[in-house]
Amino acid sequence: MHMADALVSTPIALGAGVVATGLLGLAGYKVNKEKESNLGIVSLMGVLGAFIFAAQMINFTIPGTGSSGHIIGGILLASFLGPWAAFLTLTSVLIIQCMIFADGGLLALGCNILNMAAMSTLVAYPLIFRPIVGSRPNNVKIIVASLAASMIGLELGALGVVLETYLSGLTALPFRTFISLMTGIHLFIGIGEGLATAAILIFVVKSRPNILYKFHTDQSDALKNIKNVLIGFGIGALILGGGIAFLASEYPDGLEWSIEKITGSTELIASSDAIAIAADRVRTSTSIMPDYDNNLSGILGALMVLIVVWSITYLITRRQRKNSSSKE
Repeated sequence: MHMADALVSTPIALGAGVVATGLLGLAGYKVNKEKESNLGIVSLMGVLGAFIFAAQMINFTIPGTGSSGHIIGGILLASFLGPWAAFLTLTSVLIIQCMIFADGGLLALGCNILNMAAMSTLVAYPLIFRPIVGSRPNNVKIIVASLAASMIGLELGALGVVLETYLSGLTALPFRTFISLMTGIHLFIGIGEGLATAAILIFVVKSRPNILYKFHTDQSDALKNIKNVLIGFGIGALILGGGIAFLASEYPDGLEWSIEKITGSTELIASSDAIAIAADRVRTSTSIMPDYDNNLSGILGALMVLIVVWSITYLITRRQRKNSSSKE
């Protein structure tokens, strides 16, 4: 669902960028304010971010459509980290994907953050997933909540893509046809993500039930003894990024498939706007592994996400740690 710059006009992109930046600032404030902002949550954010990056490289085929999809990971992240830390983590993934791997446009980055990160972590998780799961999770609740939240989060993201494209007015994509294709295919992608999310959460609840965000009132206790969880997701990131990613579907993703159904091609004419051209030049200069064309791109990308998330979170929580040390 990563939007290219060719879909978004400069005013829409800048507007989305302002909103995304505001949400990032609020996320930093929330993560710093919450008592869970300690070494355990910082470690978990980094490792889970690396895992989600690697998992997003695997496009699974949507049977009978000629399309493919990949997980967003917002519901999974929020289940462990809470909505704001999850939003910060998933945004870091999107930034690395854009700047290093040329996945999604730089001008469209604000739109992608809103459509993919905000809709899942800040909307679908607190409004859909948490009310369904409640404080006593079981397998049925987790499956229903994961499916409902994943499908709604992806549908909202798909709707955002269509509206941003329509309001930009750069393409001749007919609104009704585009929204029908986008919401239709992403409903199936949401089912795939929901099932994958549920499978992971069910396993975790059985082995480490107190690790999920605020299922217990004392999160400091929940974050104790998470070494095995960190190791497990770290190994998972390496496996997905280093091996299984080569088994990813070659079909276009939901957005590319929708565009191809309308225009006959997944390619769109780039905008001639000066700001869009400048943004593309910046992204081109930073994209050292465009289109994940390096055999080690999955592993390297996961490590980059790990370092970026740890660095950002360390800086955000530095003042809190200083205050805690002074009180002691």
